[in-house]
Amino acid sequence: MRKPLVAGNWKMNGSSTSNNVLLDGIIAKSDTFASVDVALFPPAVYLHQVQQALAGTGLFWGTQNLSQFNQGAYTGEISALMLADFDCDFVLIGHSERRCLYAELDLDQRVLDRIVAEKYEMSVKAGITPIICIGESPEEHAVGRTEEVIARLLDTVIAYQGVEGLAHTVLAYEPVWAIGTGRSATPEWAQDVHSFMRQRVAKHDPTIAESLRILYGGSVNSNNAAPLFSQPDVDGGLVGGGSLNADEFVKICQAAVLKLG
Repeated sequence: MRKPLVAGNWKMNGSSTSNNVLLDGIIAKSDTFASVDVALFPPAVYLHQVQQALAGTGLFWGTQNLSQFNQGAYTGEISALMLADFDCDFVLIGHSERRCLYAELDLDQRVLDRIVAEKYEMSVKAGITPIICIGESPEEHAVGRTEEVIARLLDTVIAYQGVEGLAHTVLAYEPVWAIGTGRSATPEWAQDVHSFMRQRVAKHDPTIAESLRILYGGSVNSNNAAPLFSQPDVDGGLVGGGSLNADEFVKICQAAVLKLG
């Protein structure tokens, strides 16, 4: 069985003081979800604080983005080699907020997919586990283009690194129409999309597809986590707002434990 993973994306939230409260609350209950993997993704300025707090706890940490370049004149960027030097466990790649808010919207979508693939390649080479985010916009969802959008990005990623790279990768289906809206996909819809993703990878390598962890991200909370995680192809969650409250996040992590039976 694939080991569930719950990833808490703090986005641009937190302070040194509030982070300590949040971390203490999560760590205090970590024995209740020790059988699943849990990773926290703070803003970059708090990476050291989180790294120190999680040392020896069995919890993982990651960063919310990385550059597609190794080094150079890229002000404000962080390279995969720098993150590896810092013992980073995971990195989010292609989160919709990065793609929508910070990409040039007039770029061809395939160019944006290529940038995601380049970042993915950098993380794999540096030994950092990438969590590649894939999902359709409200407009794409409305006209039934979900599978087209997902297939295009998956095919681009595989073309860059080969399907072998996915053996050390996590995918996250994050429907853009559900993120931060309080409107989550139904468990049935999530399962259908996750199944499509796994089958797409299986065309290249059935063994890698079967072991590949695919998370659901999109308004995950303590009320819908268990029904979502119970689906056979949903291997955990990419949690946004729900990761900013220790009690709420712990309940979501405990819901992932239920998947183990």
